[in-house]
Amino acid sequence: MRANLLDAVTAALAARTAVPALSTYDFTTAQAVVEASERADRPVILLVPPKAAAGTGGRRLITALRALADDAATPVCVQLDHAVDLDLIEHAVTAGVDAVLADGSALPAAENAAFVARARELVGPGVVVEAELGSLPGDEDTAGTSEAGGMTDPGEVPGFLDGSGADLLAVAVGNVHGHYRGTPRLHWSRLEQICEAAEQTPLVLHGASGIPETMLVRAPLAGIGKININTELRSAVFAALADRVEQRRCQGLNLWALLEDWTETVGEFTTLAHRLTTAEARSRNS
Repeated sequence: MRANLLDAVTAALAARTAVPALSTYDFTTAQAVVEASERADRPVILLVPPKAAAGTGGRRLITALRALADDAATPVCVQLDHAVDLDLIEHAVTAGVDAVLADGSALPAAENAAFVARARELVGPGVVVEAELGSLPGDEDTAGTSEAGGMTDPGEVPGFLDGSGADLLAVAVGNVHGHYRGTPRLHWSRLEQICEAAEQTPLVLHGASGIPETMLVRAPLAGIGKININTELRSAVFAALADRVEQRRCQGLNLWALLEDWTETVGEFTTLAHRLTTAEARSRNS
């Protein structure tokens, strides 16, 4: 049975946890994420960046991810991430994603809501739609260094949700894409106000890479039910492969062993992501 992203996030929040959403540019990473999530018996979201979703190659990747998710022993959702193009959204939904981030965050709030509403109408009721309100600096695909940008205005949240029809809301509360300049500082009072204004709509934290564990474990208690991670996962893979490439080259260009190194690294990182997003719940129940 196909998992529903909104149901998975809502259930996680009820348990005072969050669902990790990990960026997957390739099938090797996706398999490792799912296998680690099955071992943890936890739901997970496979995020497909726009560059990975585009064209024939993107369609084939999403089709493969759809089969992987449907075959998994734990709830696995496939989401198109940060889409600013309605044609790409339609392309990805046809290929098999069950959720999309219709990203109009670069637009004024009213135009952003109108863009999300068009995406909502395009994909139909069976696909979960996430929106983003506020401006997150940085790039999702490259690990630059950024400072926090324009934050989500709690006063705009009710009208935005009514006008957009979004199922989830990504917020800007001091988080950035890529690496943080200085120590990350999440504005908890603002987040609490946003959570109150959003009422039953779950919130999403983008740019979780680099945020200290002490902050991440607090997020579900402030209405964050989905936590996106990209940069730290890529950093872990690059670090592991940098240490192993020459060794595998000397072993006769042992590509299979190199792929095992990749898979092991992603699996360990996914296990850590699950631990961080459930740590607060375990501590409260112990």
